[in-house]
Amino acid sequence: MDPRPAANLPYKLPPPLFNARCKACWFTAALGALVVASFWSLDLQWGQFLSLDAARSMGRFGAEFFPPDTSPAFLQKVAVGTWETLAMSALGTLLAAAGGLLLALPASRLHSDDSAPGRGATRLLLNALRAIPELVWAGLLLIAAGLGPFAGTLALALHTTGVLGRLFAEALENAPAGPADALRAQGVGKARVFLYATLPQVLPQLLSYTLYRWENNIRAAAVLGVVGAGGLGQLLSFHMGLFHMGKTATILGAMLVLVAAVDALSYGARRWMTR
Repeated sequence: MDPRPAANLPYKLPPPLFNARCKACWFTAALGALVVASFWSLDLQWGQFLSLDAARSMGRFGAEFFPPDTSPAFLQKVAVGTWETLAMSALGTLLAAAGGLLLALPASRLHSDDSAPGRGATRLLLNALRAIPELVWAGLLLIAAGLGPFAGTLALALHTTGVLGRLFAEALENAPAGPADALRAQGVGKARVFLYATLPQVLPQLLSYTLYRWENNIRAAAVLGVVGAGGLGQLLSFHMGLFHMGKTATILGAMLVLVAAVDALSYGARRWMTR
């Protein structure tokens, strides 16, 4: 501690809110300008949206969802659709995690002396995979695989491979280099260095990314059914198109329960891994 009394300590002014040399300040200012320009350029009709007529219309539409259809025959169909949606998301995420890890290895530079010759091409492939939305992938794959959950599963796997591959590559490049360097200095091969030094350090992070994407894929799998990829989304598209609002309410309730259950499971798993 400083032996001088507190009164004699020099008074330090807080840093200025904006500094011309601060890159983060310029980035924040540019982002703020972009937000302002977005509000100015878009035709946002807030007055009509917040009007009393709009509130009445939304109230009448919401009342049509009640009561939900709870007949045993329809609940059985919803249960089958829920299982299809869960299975699509789980299998698609598992395939994406495996493919993302395989592509993350050539897409990352594991140490300073690593030339990583395929890094640019692999990252370009990952960009292409995740740039195409799941709905577009599903529409393309429906031509080859036909209607049903198979096309939806492949669509989730392809898009999520691009996302997880990029995240996995960043995690591998940012892993502490000390343990791997120590093994390389003793002449240990690349594969064993990765398995015994790099992978154990980043494995909790990779699992966390995978679980988070599984949560997202639950929602995406429900939407993919709209284009005929099976699951709850296909039921939703069919019954909402026919204005069966009671059945639509039941399907939406099943979606909410499924997403909440997966979110809780994923949160518990991440808490368990970080203990």
